[in-house]
Amino acid sequence: MSIGKTIRIYLDDGLITGIRHAEIVNWTGQAISTPRTRIKQLSDWPESQKPGVYFLFGVDDESGNPALYIGEAENVLDRLANHLANKDFWNEVIFFTSKDENLTKSHVKYLESQLVKIAKTVNRYVLLNGNAPQLSSLPRGDRDSMEEFIVNLRTLLGVMGHKALEPIATHENIQKADSYKSLKVTDTTQNIFHLNIKSVSAKALVSNEGIVVLEGSTVSEQVTESLSGGYKKLRNQLIENCTITLIDGVFKFTKDQLFTSPTQAAAIIVGYAINGRQSWQTCKGVSLKQLEDNIERT
Repeated sequence: MSIGKTIRIYLDDGLITGIRHAEIVNWTGQAISTPRTRIKQLSDWPESQKPGVYFLFGVDDESGNPALYIGEAENVLDRLANHLANKDFWNEVIFFTSKDENLTKSHVKYLESQLVKIAKTVNRYVLLNGNAPQLSSLPRGDRDSMEEFIVNLRTLLGVMGHKALEPIATHENIQKADSYKSLKVTDTTQNIFHLNIKSVSAKALVSNEGIVVLEGSTVSEQVTESLSGGYKKLRNQLIENCTITLIDGVFKFTKDQLFTSPTQAAAIIVGYAINGRQSWQTCKGVSLKQLEDNIERT
């Protein structure tokens, strides 16, 4: 059973695009989000001059995809001032510090190492960290406290608009993450849906964000005129970034891929216009539409 959380967000100047302070009630951690253009204003925030971890968000120059850099510092503001001069890709930072004085250099180095591992496993952003940071040695009690810190950090990071630490699918691949405690999910068991049409064989999971086509699913090589221009463009992008790759003469997904709708996923896979809610079916032949209709009636 999942437990609800109460979150408070303070807008420094009343604008959602300005400096935002977020906290979970009864948690000693805190988050501050700031656009790059307002970093200097953080000098008025004592919260920024403590040990903490930070996330730089922007766009990768090579791929054009969302990019992320994760770091730690004994004084977050000092480190961000350095990144203003030396890193161009980012336009927003979200950092996490503690309201008390119990977050030390060893703690934030541990957090940085675990967060980088999680971000690599989730693979939602292009991760620009050059090397995997070494995991600092902590007493058992401190390790568990930091794992709990990561759970709450993930929540606030998502609430503030970035799902960089959220797995796109809850299946066996995610369980391989090093920081398994931080990747625990509370969703109920999901149905695996199948799309088997001619030579195409694909599997997917439905999530709160859309539908996730699973790694290894096959894709039709042919594309017809009925496939919309937007879907053709996305399909080409997936091929260009090697999410869909020709393997042993067959196009396949090389990793889990999130789509906004079952129809979008199905159309890109088969290469023509198709009703995804009717085409995706459970192993018993029940379509996604039938399941949704049943939910509406109950």
